[in-house]
Amino acid sequence: MTMTMSPGLDGRIGVDIGGTFTDIVLARGDGRLFVHKISSTTAEPERAVVAGIVDLLRRAEMAAERIVEVLHGTTVGSNTILQRSGAATGLITTKGFRDVLEIGRVRTPDLFDLDWDKPEPLVRRRHRLEVDERIAADGGVVRPLDEAGLDRAMGFLVAEGIEAVALCFINSYRNPSHERAALARLRRDHPEIALCASADILPEIKEYERTSTAVVNAYLLPVMRRYLRRLADGLAGIGIAAPLLVVSSNGGCARADVAAEKPAFFIGSGPAAGVVGAARLGVAAGVPDLIAFDMGGTTAKASLIRGGAVARTNEYEFRAGISTPSRFIKAGGYMIKAPSVDIAEVGAGAGSIAWVDPAGLLKVGPRSAGGEPGTACYGKGGVEATVTDANVVLGFLNPAHLAGGSLPLQADLAAEAIGRRIADRLGLGLHEAAWGIRHVANASMARALRAVTVERGLDPRDQALIAFGGSGPVHACELADMLAVRRILVPDLPGVFTAVGMLVSDVERHFVRAFPAPLSALGGAEAGRVLDALSAEALAALAAEGYGAAEATVGFEADLRFSGQDSELSCAFDAADRSDTALAALAGRFLADYERVYQYRAEEPIEMVNLRVVGSGRRARRLEFDRVTVESAGAGRAQRRPVHFSRGEAPLDTPVIERSALGEGEGQGPMIVESYDSTVVVPPGWSARTDRLGNIRLDRR
Repeated sequence: MTMTMSPGLDGRIGVDIGGTFTDIVLARGDGRLFVHKISSTTAEPERAVVAGIVDLLRRAEMAAERIVEVLHGTTVGSNTILQRSGAATGLITTKGFRDVLEIGRVRTPDLFDLDWDKPEPLVRRRHRLEVDERIAADGGVVRPLDEAGLDRAMGFLVAEGIEAVALCFINSYRNPSHERAALARLRRDHPEIALCASADILPEIKEYERTSTAVVNAYLLPVMRRYLRRLADGLAGIGIAAPLLVVSSNGGCARADVAAEKPAFFIGSGPAAGVVGAARLGVAAGVPDLIAFDMGGTTAKASLIRGGAVARTNEYEFRAGISTPSRFIKAGGYMIKAPSVDIAEVGAGAGSIAWVDPAGLLKVGPRSAGGEPGTACYGKGGVEATVTDANVVLGFLNPAHLAGGSLPLQADLAAEAIGRRIADRLGLGLHEAAWGIRHVANASMARALRAVTVERGLDPRDQALIAFGGSGPVHACELADMLAVRRILVPDLPGVFTAVGMLVSDVERHFVRAFPAPLSALGGAEAGRVLDALSAEALAALAAEGYGAAEATVGFEADLRFSGQDSELSCAFDAADRSDTALAALAGRFLADYERVYQYRAEEPIEMVNLRVVGSGRRARRLEFDRVTVESAGAGRAQRRPVHFSRGEAPLDTPVIERSALGEGEGQGPMIVESYDSTVVVPPGWSARTDRLGNIRLDRR
């Protein structure tokens, strides 16, 4: 595949930090694309970023001063929550609402799991304090803010060593005056504490969702601020003065200072960019309906793309294990109500550790070996058996090296880890144990694929699968067989495709205002004033990012539901036409969306909950899937090796070719296609060819 930037522009860098590898892509103004993979430095992620950029600049023969933009996807937020390593956090709320986080939605994710434990709140109960104040549902002041009580609550939290505090008062989405006054007072008196107010983070109805999102934001504030400051200092230290943009959970980009103040909106940073890139590539390749499958070192992700449009949601729950965007499974994690790409994620990646539970059952993940010490075959001290070790033992991966030779492997260490940790404990042979690890991982990843298709009432056989991530193409065909998918698209540079996706994304800023009213009120003057105010806010934010009226666009959405319901769907509309005819068409779109999601439609009146504005700034330097020369560090030489494609059967002597040797003519499996950043496994019964964009197209015969 070739991709170009407009001539005359300098270099731009996309960086994706994964649990095992940090991927870096440099796009030069002359149309050449350089890529680099480096082991992630988990404790200090910015170290790998800076070191990798230095290496890449050297290879590209480019001065650091010529870099005009750095786009970054980060797992700092998600890892902080998973590892419970965020700031010591407090919550100050309205009297009587101390336990909103505990009560939640009064649901369980699995009705029949009697051993289920609710996730421990990010704020201990002793650090959730009440202040006497009250705003009515219509925004009127029932009781004024007790400033003395506020000072006492904050004094206690400071004495307890609290680093960050979230403010969340009842009905502040209608009238934020008490929250704003409290925030100003506490910032004046306690500048050392990281503070945020729910009305600034999520000015929407629903106390639990607003409180949870504000608490997650506060929990991440000090961590994200420190990380982005260290990264900016590291980039400045090597001479890069370009703006640093961070990819948000919705797939757009925003300045680093925005991410530092609203980290809850950037938790799904990296995966979202990959899905956006997949959608744009699918349109360019003439395959607009896709299941995006991204398998990295720690997790595997799935998302749905229909008609070239990315599936998005306005809320999700973050948790370990499997995190699905199902509208019917709630309370399994930490609720975050923020615009996000709709992604199902499982803790099964290439570095996921295989283990035997007390009942003697084989498990894979969610614990990962990460980049340090990494999988056993890396030879860096790892002793646990992982999915990568299994793929090496089975012959799917080159037994000598990964990443075009930059990462040597030791196949004997992989065999030793699987033999000692798995095979011996289960009484299995080496290859049977390795096949079991791969099969369990595939079964786990198939859950994510089903979550975005079958559980949505969609037949996966009607979609193509686009596989990326370092290990996505290694497992794609078996997963496609499990779901009866017949076609797979593997992009050029699949192992660093998420970083490439950052280079094709636009700047996006989302703004919302609560507007509970019948749908007919959308045509009224009050709705017009709210939409005008939100539009002005969006355009001002884009102007601050450097996008004038010519580059900025504004889109409008209304959150709609049937009267009496407690959840809603977002529907786009044209704010310039709010006539009765246009509102009737909007109602029709809502009914169609509702039936698609829930498989039925009601006859109740339709009401609005929120009005939304999405401001987009189209970057002039955005990468297009067009033409370009990809510069890499090389790949393995053509060879043959035995590969265990089927459990219990003899290995097949399989040709191993470089990706550049695979032409547009159809090649029949079995074969292994190797490149610098990934390996494509083509099992028996599948064929492979390249298309005009350099993608590999796999078809099941």
